[in-house]
Formats: sequence, structure tokens, C-alpha cells
Amino acid sequence: MSQAYVPQTLRQKVAEQSRDRCGYCLSLEAVTGIACEVDHLRPLNAGGETVEENLWLICGPCNKFKSSRTSALDPLSKRWVRLFNPRHDSWAAHFEWQADGLLMFGKTAIGRATVSALRLNREVLVKARRRWIRGGWHPPKD
Repeated sequence: MSQAYVPQTLRQKVAEQSRDRCGYCLSLEAVTGIACEVDHLRPLNAGGETVEENLWLICGPCNKFKSSRTSALDPLSKRWVRLFNPRHDSWAAHFEWQADGLLMFGKTAIGRATVSALRLNREVLVKARRRWIRGGWHPPKD
């Protein structure tokens, strides 16, 4: 989690590319009412730069759990793997929704490690998803 300045025009471009939602839990800014943060996929302290290719939107709670991580332990294989990269990886290749969108399930080691490390099924998020599902706002259709 960095505090680097991101120019407004770059933030807007990244927000468009991210579809104004968290790259990990897929929560929409318009549904949560809270602006996402710009995340450095490769953290500054690991040599990442504040350039479009290294930025994506992430909600505050996911950013807190991701922090400066780039890898995490897959709970099934017990191996360290890289985290999901929302800029380059296909969400559907690594995750799927269960219980009609209530829970996020990791289909691959990367998906499982990301779900676990970022706590993508944290209690408060699951409660919110339940309401979003009732409202027809979740899960995302794409």
C-alpha cells in the first residue's frame, strides 16, 4: 500500500480500465459509496513505479490485506504463489462465484491464495453481497 501521488488523469484512466470497481473483490464504487484506491500491483518498495501498467483500483479493505504483498500461501497445496493480477489475469480463470454470488471461490492456486490473503469472503463483505444480490447489483455480469 503506497502513498505515492497519482495524477488525476492517470487515476481516471485506471478507474475506467478497472470499471470503477475493486480488482479483487469486484465491489463497485457506486454500490459501496466509497472511492477505491489506486494500488501499485508491484509495490513501490519492490521497485514498482507509478505508471499505468502497474496500477489498478482496489477497495480500502482489500488494499489493507494486500498491503505490499505480491505472493501468498495457497491453502490447498501449501505453496507460495503470486497473487492474482487484475490487470493481466483473467478473473474467470482463477475465481468463480458460489452461492449465487455470495462467496468467491479460488479455482487455481493463485485464486485460492488471493481469496485467503485478501480475505475475499470476509464477514462484512459477505453480508454486503447478500444485500447487493437482493438489489440485483451483484455478482457482476462480466
